[in-house]
Amino acid sequence: MIHNPTIDVLLGHRSIRKYTRQAVPDEVIDTIVTAGQQAAFAHQCYSIILCKDASKHAFNAPLLFTVCVDLHKMEKVMAARGWQREMCDSATLLFSIQDAAYAAQNMVIAAESMGLGTCYLGFVPFAAEANKERMNLPEKVMPLVGIVMGYPDQNPPVRPRFPKDFTLFEGRYRQLDDTDVTKAMEQMDKGYLAQNYYRNNNVMLPLEEKEESYTFSDYSWTEHISRKLGQWERDPEKMEALFATYGFCITKKEKTDEI
Repeated sequence: MIHNPTIDVLLGHRSIRKYTRQAVPDEVIDTIVTAGQQAAFAHQCYSIILCKDASKHAFNAPLLFTVCVDLHKMEKVMAARGWQREMCDSATLLFSIQDAAYAAQNMVIAAESMGLGTCYLGFVPFAAEANKERMNLPEKVMPLVGIVMGYPDQNPPVRPRFPKDFTLFEGRYRQLDDTDVTKAMEQMDKGYLAQNYYRNNNVMLPLEEKEESYTFSDYSWTEHISRKLGQWERDPEKMEALFATYGFCITKKEKTDEI
């Protein structure tokens, strides 16, 4: 494998959940945001909200960036050109989510290249009403992800990943057999167990409809993720309502004939 400073930053990524109280200089913050702005984009349909109040942040991190999907300002740009958006919310959201995700990842890479630690907060979009009030969000602006940043006060190991042949397929999707799946599961689970990740963090998601049979000796990544995907957020109408709170309609609108 080829190594250079950029590749080493990418390969060394860890989620940091403990930070020092050292303030992050404004010049560093400006560099992080500028790097985010230079990400590839479809329409630049995103915005970034920065909070510096560590007492309000996960892990008391000095910085919290909330990267938002933002159609509000693009509709204002279109209006200035005499246009109105006709692309449906679902399609526009897909492009805008790409924009926001690219910017967020650029920001993380930039921060880590300057010695900061980072941690994505994927739960941020779900607190819709609180987000709209706290961040004064207009219609068509939806937080996609939060990123806490600061100088690390811990040095966790790099976490395992799936085998490359479970991720990279050439030309077309390769049909996966039981051997492929078992190999991938073992790599993830043995890696996390070797690091005592779930035991050290005292994390075991409760079962809603099954009897518990795991202990921290065998509870690992694939069981943890399976419990999330197998138990959480089962109601699509709840998700439709969540998007609607931010001003997005992702269902087919019924049209009625005018009399």
